[in-house]
Amino acid sequence: MSVVVQKYGGSSVADTEKIRKIAEGIIERKKTDPKMVVVVSAMGKTTDQYINMAKSVTDKPCKRELDALLSTGEMISASMLAITLESLGCKAISYNAYQLDIHTSGNHGKSLIDDINVDRIKESLDQGYVVVVTGFQGINDEGDITTLGRGGSDTSAVALAVKLEGRCEIYTDVDGVYFTDPRTYPEAKKLDEIEYEEMLELASLGAKVMHSRSIELAQKYGVELYVGRTCGTVKGTYIRGGKNMKLEDKVITGIATSDDDSSITIKDFGVEDVAALFEDIAVKSISVDMISQTAPIDGKLSVSFTIPKDDVDDCVELVKKYVSEDSIVVDNDITKFSLVGLGMKHTAGVASKVFRIFKDNNIKVKLITTSEIRITCAINSSDKQVAIQKMCDEFNI
Repeated sequence: MSVVVQKYGGSSVADTEKIRKIAEGIIERKKTDPKMVVVVSAMGKTTDQYINMAKSVTDKPCKRELDALLSTGEMISASMLAITLESLGCKAISYNAYQLDIHTSGNHGKSLIDDINVDRIKESLDQGYVVVVTGFQGINDEGDITTLGRGGSDTSAVALAVKLEGRCEIYTDVDGVYFTDPRTYPEAKKLDEIEYEEMLELASLGAKVMHSRSIELAQKYGVELYVGRTCGTVKGTYIRGGKNMKLEDKVITGIATSDDDSSITIKDFGVEDVAALFEDIAVKSISVDMISQTAPIDGKLSVSFTIPKDDVDDCVELVKKYVSEDSIVVDNDITKFSLVGLGMKHTAGVASKVFRIFKDNNIKVKLITTSEIRITCAINSSDKQVAIQKMCDEFNI
């Protein structure tokens, strides 16, 4: 009998009334799928509130202690959902990372799931319980609690689906996956299905509906994902691959934008220092995306790259080991603008159309990276809306 793993985001469990509606839906679903595991995020904006509370004490709270603080949000949600299910006559039990030995490695705030002991979950399912699990968290080799980064509950849910050989459903505050964010482009259409590779690109480039690591994990183990609105009636979006997908791909499947990055430009940088700097950045688990480098002149060059805004201060401190502060330029006014589509693999002229649109609308391209199915440009944030509208018109999406 297949296990169904459901995940509910923070907006879905924002208050007790919403939690009750979820509980009622779970009880109804259990009639057809008796074995249910439910992963929950923290209630509403709890995580943001806890971060702000810590930063009211210090600008740089200890990351170990911050993880301990943030993890309590999911524990509250899990307990409240289990209590609500029990109050409605449904057997339920909640588990946190300690109780399940969700083993993680890596840095605090950005840890990776290595393994999950699902024995207790299987025992509870066999006894007829709905199992509620805290998302977003794990335990490292030192026995300290760690968190997986923003959106990490998605990854928790997919990892559980992998270990339990079950199905995975992600419920949120939108009807599914749209070709671009409907909040920035109201005419955006919902996709009935999307391929893993495309969704992974969109998620990693700023699409908020899914955590990129969860897509990567689902693709690796062939877990089909369903994304839909919590307690909604509109059919959502399936994320899958292979033989289940349509025979031909649109040239552009989706547009992703992100305002969460900054660019750092280093002038008069020694050629021999480039590799060492990026090794230092990797040790700090700072994610580097777009990279541009000039040709060396007399052993010096300029290099630009993008990183998350939250990591700028740490990264600048690393760069100061190699150059003076005068040689470092930070640009916070960028939007990563990305076009994604498997159809790019066999369609000529896509890049020329993109750059023509930018030129015709006086949109400055600061950085650019590409892959077989993606074109990403860093542009001024003020140009984002025009870029979305013009690209949608050009590519009929």
